[in-house]
Formats: sequence, structure tokens, C-alpha cells
Amino acid sequence: MPIRLKIKEVATEKGWTQTKLQRAADVHPRTMSGIYKDPYRDVAYSTLIKVAKVLGVEVSELIEDVPEEK
Repeated sequence: MPIRLKIKEVATEKGWTQTKLQRAADVHPRTMSGIYKDPYRDVAYSTLIKVAKVLGVEVSELIEDVPEEK
């Protein structure tokens, strides 16, 4: 089952811009840009932990399972 990242949505809800989040979480700019452009991007778990910590949420709140189309 594919996983979709909800980082952009959660960050926006909490008032974080892409750049501020990238800096606060110490994530490479290209990585954060890729996450914002492609929510199905494969991201290291360590990156998700850093972003979740900055946003004050659990990692599970940043991802969702997407049913595969048949």
C-alpha cells in the first residue's frame, strides 16, 4: 500500500513555511522541496522524526496509507 506524506498540510496548518520548517528540522533544502512537490516521495525515517519533532506531532500524523487503485 503506498504511503502519502502529509508534511505540507500539517506544516501549513501550524503556520510553518517550507523554508522555516526545512531550517528548523535541519533537512536539506532539496529534500524538503521534494517532499512538498511529491507527497509520495520515499523519505528516510530519520527525516520524518526531525520534521515531526519540530511540528510537535507524532510521525504517524505525517503519513497516511493510500489504497492502491485496481
